[in-house]
Amino acid sequence: MPKSIVYISRKIREEGLEELRKHCVVKIHNKITPPTRREFLANVKKADAIVVSLAEKVNAEVFKANPNLKIVANYAVGFDNIDIAAAKKYNIPASNTPGDYSGAVAEHAMALIMNLSKRVLEGDKFVRAGKYKFWDPLLLLGNDLKGKTLGIIGTGRIGSALVQIAAQGFGMDIIYYDVVRNEQIEKERKAKFMPLPDVLSKADFVSLHVPLLPATKHLLSDKQFKLMKKTAYLINTARGPVIDEKALVRALRSKTIAGAGLDVFEFEPKLVAGLSKLNNVILTPHIASATFAARAQMAKIASDNILDVLVRGVKPRNEIIIK
Repeated sequence: MPKSIVYISRKIREEGLEELRKHCVVKIHNKITPPTRREFLANVKKADAIVVSLAEKVNAEVFKANPNLKIVANYAVGFDNIDIAAAKKYNIPASNTPGDYSGAVAEHAMALIMNLSKRVLEGDKFVRAGKYKFWDPLLLLGNDLKGKTLGIIGTGRIGSALVQIAAQGFGMDIIYYDVVRNEQIEKERKAKFMPLPDVLSKADFVSLHVPLLPATKHLLSDKQFKLMKKTAYLINTARGPVIDEKALVRALRSKTIAGAGLDVFEFEPKLVAGLSKLNNVILTPHIASATFAARAQMAKIASDNILDVLVRGVKPRNEIIIK
């Protein structure tokens, strides 16, 4: 019996693919650039299973190209790139990779906080530009983090991991908002629950850790930015469309807020006009979970989801189910 064919739309860590290669023919798009839509669909037609990134839109067009597809394995925790309703219509399961790498994303959020508060990136540019001629006691003054208030929006695994880093490691005070109260961080880290407007108005740093849902799209826009302190910074390592990016540009230009650190973007990979020209924002290319360990674990989880269906004959362990 011929082996099943698995198409992987991006190069991913090999550590997680050993078991998959034992049972399947694995075909990987090995170019640095993503596949064109034509290339992607051509490979989908030949596959029994596919591993896709957030950049690949998996919709009815994909399922029509290969209605015999056995599984779509997303190489990500989020899954807003997959039309789950269409997948259900074609009876094709979709899965994601919710592994234990919340710490990697939380660390990146903390790195953005530290870069903004200590003006690290500005200092680096200053030195490289040859402007460092003498020591100036008032040059690039930043802020201490101890005693500052961190407002966290969404206290799932990543948000809770950031609470621990910020409170225990840096002595920050924690306030938070979520649709469900998190008694654990309240007890262990003395975090205080508040309505969203209160978190925005009281925090020195606001960090977003919510999924992209209809209720969270443009969760922050002009109205919300006006609630924030003029000295406050916004961090987003969640999903780009949670922020109205045009409104954010307006807030940064007008100094309604002091600055922002973004790892995700509303129209990723494109930026809204003017964002890249601002000096009070740090931009990183969706790399919050980009550690060797995290990426290898994601590959292993995606492989296990596929093997569940193709080899073990059961539902994928991380099947995406929307109630």
